[in-house]
Amino acid sequence: MKPNKNIIAFSEAYPDVAPLLEKFEDYFNQYLFEVEGKKNKAGSFKTYAQNAEGREVPITFAEKESLINNEFRATVYKLAGVQNPKMLPDIVWSTNPNVGWYTFAIVSTMIDAVLPDVLIDTIGLYTDIRNIGWGDSAVFNIEPRDLFPVSKAGRGKRMGELQKQFNGQIALVPENHEMTVAVALYRVLSGAESLARFAAKAIRSMETQVTIDAFTAFNTAMLALPTTAGNAQLRAAGWSADTFVNFAQKVSAWNGGAQAIALGTKRALAKVLPLNANYRYDIESDFVRVGYIRNLAGVDTLELPQVADWENPFGLKLNDDALYIMSPSAQKPVKLVLEGTTLSYTSAQFDAANLTQTTTFQKAWVAGIATNAIAATITL
Repeated sequence: MKPNKNIIAFSEAYPDVAPLLEKFEDYFNQYLFEVEGKKNKAGSFKTYAQNAEGREVPITFAEKESLINNEFRATVYKLAGVQNPKMLPDIVWSTNPNVGWYTFAIVSTMIDAVLPDVLIDTIGLYTDIRNIGWGDSAVFNIEPRDLFPVSKAGRGKRMGELQKQFNGQIALVPENHEMTVAVALYRVLSGAESLARFAAKAIRSMETQVTIDAFTAFNTAMLALPTTAGNAQLRAAGWSADTFVNFAQKVSAWNGGAQAIALGTKRALAKVLPLNANYRYDIESDFVRVGYIRNLAGVDTLELPQVADWENPFGLKLNDDALYIMSPSAQKPVKLVLEGTTLSYTSAQFDAANLTQTTTFQKAWVAGIATNAIAATITL
């Protein structure tokens, strides 16, 4: 995925922000690992920092969070034109409109800088992600999947039946989404509330909703696949090793020979077992260590991270009873379009009776199906 041009432009206009964005991305990866237990983030963050003498010393996550918050405040004050921030308390500086504007402008930039990478980890297996400018729409060309027919012909015949194919197009127009939170800016600037953790939660909130939208589009398309018995069948009910192999062959063959893989949640993949139930596995096997078989009949199985369903207490959003067979290397079925940058605006410091400010983040995106590749699904 190409880098967001708006992030590049912002970093070039404000060179002091670029190092902060890099450090925040490092902090966020460690946040996902230590706070949310994302094992795939192990090794994607630094566990050391340079001291005043320039030497590298070990650093804990709590120390890193404190350093990020301190550097964030220093960057905000510098961009806001505050020459001597120690001259007045942080609560006084929080009433400076420039300080408030730069605070959430940088938070918005952090969201745009980190969000695409987070989405790739959660939905990248079946989703292409594209950034577009404000007011733009994304148009995807869908090339015909059919090949040109070849027939026998006499040697004196100059040409056969004329064949012509036409591309289709699918346009996706992003829809605006917003998230409003209450925040006390003076508590943020004074360090009573962690701005780094606030930004991390804002990113995770948007990432969760985008993931749900992308999976909903994907699952809806998979449920619309034909169930007619025979060659046209691409959706079946009930696990069968023979159906699994048949669908894998069909998907790979009709996608130009691209390797087929099986996607599903951990619970769904745990049901993918060999035809013969008289099998044995030891304690070091994949089935014991990860909960499912990584490869069955030459088809790799990959896990889709489950997502909390916040509208249904303690429910899960992804379907645990479906196995999806597709060829990501040929073409990913879901296209996700992110428009522009994240906008943020904050109410005045003294509008609310309790001196709490409201900050609203707006982000436009849309997820849709745009592909000429085929896929199959098995309801387990």
